Amino acid sequence: MMPFTYAFILFFTVIICFIASFDKRLRFDRHFGAFIKAAVLVAIPFIAWDIWFTAKDVWWFNTDYTLGIVIAGLPLEEWLFFIFIPFSCVFTYFAFDKFFKLEWLSGFNNLIVFVAIIVCSVVALLHYDKIYTLVTAIATVTSLIYLHFIARADWIGKASLVFTVLMLGFFPVNGVLTGTGLESPIVNYNPGDFLGIRMLTIPIEDAVYGYTQFLLVLYFFKRFKHSYDERKK
Repeated sequence: MMPFTYAFILFFTVIICFIASFDKRLRFDRHFGAFIKAAVLVAIPFIAWDIWFTAKDVWWFNTDYTLGIVIAGLPLEEWLFFIFIPFSCVFTYFAFDKFFKLEWLSGFNNLIVFVAIIVCSVVALLHYDKIYTLVTAIATVTSLIYLHFIARADWIGKASLVFTVLMLGFFPVNGVLTGTGLESPIVNYNPGDFLGIRMLTIPIEDAVYGYTQFLLVLYFFKRFKHSYDERKK
């Protein structure tokens, strides 16, 4: 069981969403192509970030809980993380968007963006010596500026609500990865490189990191899906 721990976490994270994708009320399976392109595109800088941080010992992996296949310093499961986790997140957003009228949340876009940018900027300025905190804050600020002010995304409020709901899954998944219920964490962090504020065992930066990744994958998913829908007309 132990070498399969990380793999099992990914499997159980994605399997229900994957099966539900074929539900005739959703048919998310028709958009697998758009999702894969979006997820891979966003994964490129995030994996580069991951490889860099692993090489610098900002974080490292306990291979007792992985299959033992390592690519560029990362376990195979860590590579799959950037497909499986976004899949469940984007699917959840797609389902919410299908069944609930959440357009009213666009009224909160400005508030969410400005508060997030201000908080992340202040944290970055105060803790510039903590590399995980600094890079996460910069990535979040840059992404929100682009999405809100340049791309004019009107769904940030809606996505933020969905991400709040997704935290119900984030806690058990990231909790196990960071040591909840295990003898030692699968992912270990250098204490000098992050704030040290943990939600149970999860560094708060992980939640902000996940939020940014989710927004970016969702943005490109919408773009690729729109292009596909236009070609079908």
